[in-house]
Amino acid sequence: MTKKQTVILLHGLARKATSMNKLETALKEQGFTAVNVDYPSTKHDIESLAESSIGDAIDKVERGSTINFVTHSMGGILVRQYLRRHKIENLGRVVMLGPPNSGSEVVDILKNMPGFKAVNGPAGIQLSAKEHGLPNQLGPANFELGVIAGSRSINLVLSTMLPMPNDGKVSVESTKLEGMTDHVTLPVTHTFMMRNPSVIEQVITFIQQGKFKPVEK
Repeated sequence: MTKKQTVILLHGLARKATSMNKLETALKEQGFTAVNVDYPSTKHDIESLAESSIGDAIDKVERGSTINFVTHSMGGILVRQYLRRHKIENLGRVVMLGPPNSGSEVVDILKNMPGFKAVNGPAGIQLSAKEHGLPNQLGPANFELGVIAGSRSINLVLSTMLPMPNDGKVSVESTKLEGMTDHVTLPVTHTFMMRNPSVIEQVITFIQQGKFKPVEK
């Protein structure tokens, strides 16, 4: 009998679980059990968010099921933070969409502007691309990780603050993480990548096979 597979979905900063609905539906159609987490991303720091959101989600998983993760943006940093402190015995694979694994230069440029912290909260401030930023303190991946980066932007102003290519919020280079299993770059934007059919196809492929489909250049 095939072991049951659960996928925990974690949205990004200042988003809601509804942003992951299309992915959730696609995963369920492939036979996965999906736990689409809604967490208050702008209310607490990353350490607190990781403990509460991921801990609560794992409690909802049927005993014996393999636990996979699909994350968007800051959701990937929550997983890294959680796995830094906890061992998940039945951990499967992780797919991160547009993760600021080395932080985002946008945070460093805009963090002192009026309203930035009010909109993005304490967790947003922690996503600095500098050495002291939390993403750069979490270490390499010691789990099966597939990363999908975007190379298109709908925010030309923010794009100029980032190394090229980027998705408007995170550079392709910043999505990479030492120890990752596979990495692919697609012509999608940070804001909408989780709803893109090609991204969804690649997510499912990695969870099933542990690698992405080759992308035509």
